[in-house]
Amino acid sequence: MPELVVTALLAPSRLTLKLLRALMWSLVFSAALVAAAVYSCIALTHVLCRPRRGCCGRPRCVFPACLSDPSLGEHDFLTLQSSGLRLHYVSAGRGNGPLMLFLHGFPENWFSWRYQLREFQSRFHVVAVDMRGYRPSDAPGDVDCYTTDLLMVDIQDVILGLGYSKCVLVGHDWGGFLAWNFSIYYPALVERLVVASAAPMSVYQDYSLRHISQLFRSHYMFLFQLPWLPEKLLSMSDFQILKTIFTHSKTGIPRVTLHEIEAFLYSFTQAGGLVGPLNYYRNIFRNFPLEPQELSTRTLLLWGEKDIYLEPGLVGAVGSRFVPGRLEAHILPDVGHWVPQSNPEEMHQYMWAFLRDLLD
Repeated sequence: MPELVVTALLAPSRLTLKLLRALMWSLVFSAALVAAAVYSCIALTHVLCRPRRGCCGRPRCVFPACLSDPSLGEHDFLTLQSSGLRLHYVSAGRGNGPLMLFLHGFPENWFSWRYQLREFQSRFHVVAVDMRGYRPSDAPGDVDCYTTDLLMVDIQDVILGLGYSKCVLVGHDWGGFLAWNFSIYYPALVERLVVASAAPMSVYQDYSLRHISQLFRSHYMFLFQLPWLPEKLLSMSDFQILKTIFTHSKTGIPRVTLHEIEAFLYSFTQAGGLVGPLNYYRNIFRNFPLEPQELSTRTLLLWGEKDIYLEPGLVGAVGSRFVPGRLEAHILPDVGHWVPQSNPEEMHQYMWAFLRDLLD
């Protein structure tokens, strides 16, 4: 068929897709402006209530001692083969069994896996990385350095760079989103998948378009589409918005200590420390619309019933995409978003049962 004819036949579809994307971006930035107004009021309220803290965040000069806890493992850096970036990671249990690789979410770092590092190092080589953009890992400033494709290659390079051909991949929040995607596009490298509080991006997209309530739960993502303003708002009143995420009596991390909060805040308080993490969100709408994907990697999915960011209905939506018999999903009653930190014992019980046959 002549190329001109093919072009003419495809023109209506291409035009429709461009119009759809234009509409999507107009809605996204409209929502971003609304979110910016709301969060500006919240940030200014914090400043007025705590005037001594001022409008800017205070850089931390003292490294939190809990980040150097030897029971969690040894600190090291890995240079990625594809990009040349250096990622920081904490490792324990080398030689004790298969690789168990942990991917954290936002606003977290490797330390969010402290309970799992202690629990599984006796039977696995446990490794928790600071993802690209999270100091002390390298943090390029360009938004284009945080596309999903580049982040997938980072995970591949970590697995191969550590000397393994596959792993048990464990992710939470943003780390869970990436773990889902990685299991789809690099299935040979994932022996088992464990995800807490995250759905595959294509499932999240389709579910959100059918359930407007989920978009309201994800309102912060729209704020993060804007340049520089989110970094400013999150740092005001000495990073009070971030502190509230961790300490809120109903939605925060139960029993979190001030030292643990400082362990999360330390890298964000350094110059440009929030740019890389927020650039993850600035890429989230770039591939809209996503094609539906069939899921087949053997997966354990753990979900908090009272997660304020993600609806429990997403669990059923994930299950509808799975090859039968490959997904084990549990909705944990009276549990919020921070499953690995709020309910580590319960998570560990499910994980040991799910992984038992790997160790027999």
